[in-house]
Amino acid sequence: MKKIIDVFEDYEDLRIDKFLAENLEDMSRSYIQSLIKDEKVLVNSSSCKAKYCVKCGDVIEIDIPELTEPEIVAENIPLDIVYEDSELIIVNKPKGMVVHPAAGHLSGTLVNALMYHCKDDLSGINGVLRPGIVHRIDMNTTGLLLVCKNDYSHNFIAEQLKEHSITRKYHAIVRGCLKNDEYTINKPIGRSKSDRKKMAVVTDGKHAVTHVKVLSRTDKFSYIECELETGRTHQIRVHMASLGYPILGDNIYGNNKDDLKLQGQTLHAKILGFIHPKTKAYMEFDSELPQYFKELISKYGLTFR
Repeated sequence: MKKIIDVFEDYEDLRIDKFLAENLEDMSRSYIQSLIKDEKVLVNSSSCKAKYCVKCGDVIEIDIPELTEPEIVAENIPLDIVYEDSELIIVNKPKGMVVHPAAGHLSGTLVNALMYHCKDDLSGINGVLRPGIVHRIDMNTTGLLLVCKNDYSHNFIAEQLKEHSITRKYHAIVRGCLKNDEYTINKPIGRSKSDRKKMAVVTDGKHAVTHVKVLSRTDKFSYIECELETGRTHQIRVHMASLGYPILGDNIYGNNKDDLKLQGQTLHAKILGFIHPKTKAYMEFDSELPQYFKELISKYGLTFR
C-alpha cells in the first residue's frame, strides 16, 4: 500500500521521521525509521535518511508493506467468569493481563484465554486479533469486561457504547485531597502532541466527559468513583491527571518514579450495566475490589463505600 503526503509550511525543517509520526497516527516513529532505512520512503522520488528535514513543497511517498496477522493460539488460562450465556460473557480481568494480542503480547492475553473457553463462539467484527472484544480496559486496570459471542450481540452492545447508554463506573485512588464532593470533567482527549504514545487533553481532541464522586478523602489521598459518559483511551487517567490528581501508581500520567512501587494505576472497573441483546432487559454487575486495592484503602486511612 502506498501513501503520498505533501509537506506544507507549518512543518518546514522538521525531521522526516517526526513529521511522518505526527501525520500517520497508526505508525510509531521507530517503525517509520525502519521504513526509511529500507528505502520504503522517498522524498521527491529519492531515498533519504531519518534525519532529513522536510521542506515546504516536498512530496513524500511511503510504500507500506502489507501486514500479516499472526495466528492467535487458544490457551488454557483460568478466567474469573462473572456471568455467561449464549450471547455474551462477562469476566473480571486481573491486573497485568493484556486484553488482546499486540506486538510484544501475542500470548497470555484475555483473548487467548477466551478462545480456549469459548472455542469458535466469539464475534468476528473486530478481526482475528480481537474476537469478541467490544470494549477494553488497560493492562493494569482490573475489573469487569463484556465480551460478545456473536456479531448480532456485538453490534447491539456497540450501539449502546456509541449512544453512551452503558453504565460504566470505576473506582480509583488518586494522589491529593479533592476539595469538592463531585466533579464533571468535560475536556477533549486526543493523541499527545509531544509524545504519540500518550493521550492528553487537547483542543482538537474527541469529546470526553467523566463524572467524579469522592467516596473518601484524607489530606494526601482521595478514593473516588468515576462514571464514564464517553469512553476515550485512558480517559479517567488523563482527566484526573489534568486536574492535578493523578491515579495512584500511574507511571505514565502520574509520578514516573512512584515511591509506592505499585504495578500500574489503582483503577478498577467496578460496575457494568447494559441492555441484554437477546432479552432486552437491563443487567448490572458489581465487581468486588481486588485485595491489593482494599489494603491500600485501609493503609492510607480511607474508608470503603
